[in-house]
Amino acid sequence: MAEKLSKSKRAEALAELAGWQDVEGRDAICKTFDFKNFSEAFAFMTRSALMAEKLNHHPEWSNVYKTVDVILTTHSADGVTELDIKLATAMDRMAGS
Repeated sequence: MAEKLSKSKRAEALAELAGWQDVEGRDAICKTFDFKNFSEAFAFMTRSALMAEKLNHHPEWSNVYKTVDVILTTHSADGVTELDIKLATAMDRMAGS
């Protein structure tokens, strides 16, 4: 089982992730991705879904037209773990961030 990150490790990881921030009232991180159009947003979600399956770690997300809102947390650890940081990093790379 993944272990919840300490406050210092979490802060260090967030400092390295552009645009990711803490979710108010939850032990989770979030980011909004904006694309040129729906096709680009959907392609990003498809690539991200493949990575999520590989990691066996799945995001909470929603898509409206060209915007994808993502929340990451590890439910089994009741908070942010290294899995969330890995998926956030991969999502940034796939979005070209």
